[in-house]
Amino acid sequence: MNVTDTTTDCCRECTTNTKDSNGPALSPQRRTILNRRAKTLAQGLVLYNVAEGVISIASGLVAGSIALVGFGLDSAVEVLSGLVIIWQFRHANPEAYERKALGLIAGAFFILAAYVGTESILTMIEGHKAAPSLAGIVIAILSVIIMPTVSLIQRRTGQELGSASVVADSKQVLLCAVMSLALLLGLVSNALWGWWWLDPVIGLFIALLALREGIEALRGKACACTSGLSQ
Repeated sequence: MNVTDTTTDCCRECTTNTKDSNGPALSPQRRTILNRRAKTLAQGLVLYNVAEGVISIASGLVAGSIALVGFGLDSAVEVLSGLVIIWQFRHANPEAYERKALGLIAGAFFILAAYVGTESILTMIEGHKAAPSLAGIVIAILSVIIMPTVSLIQRRTGQELGSASVVADSKQVLLCAVMSLALLLGLVSNALWGWWWLDPVIGLFIALLALREGIEALRGKACACTSGLSQ
């Protein structure tokens, strides 16, 4: 298989030379500002996701909700992703670490997809009914409000830098917003109407999205390789 053919779309989005898409190439000063912004965004997301993950997993275990636990585990993946970005941009030449960063992000997604997918299927087979969770509803609402804005800022930063790993992380943040909306739907439906079956269904939805984003991160890794960012 020709790697260049399978990664054309990724390379067009993530590693387009800023000289072609935004006029003059980035100055050293502008690149320094963008590198600092990427690192600061990642640091803020790590702190938020630690709190989100702890609350979601604890609430999910108490309520017996695989969707809520899966959402909390996704927060753990986002923490890992944020730490990878922080590690990458601590180096003087962060572009040299694109492939490693994307590989770690993809691996975390695949682990999440396997666990949540398996648990969701078992929950449906066993007919386990999750209890209502007010804490889960609150954290889902907060994430629906916060994450889309952060993802947009991060995505633009990554595109201007030509960084596939930062763009991949922004997609992961947007995925969190989508998951939050689905989780909110399931938790509210269970609390109001007792629709317990929505919990494992949303768990499967989260697993499929995680699998998709893992594949996208691997495409970004190949993109980084073919564009010379892995040198």
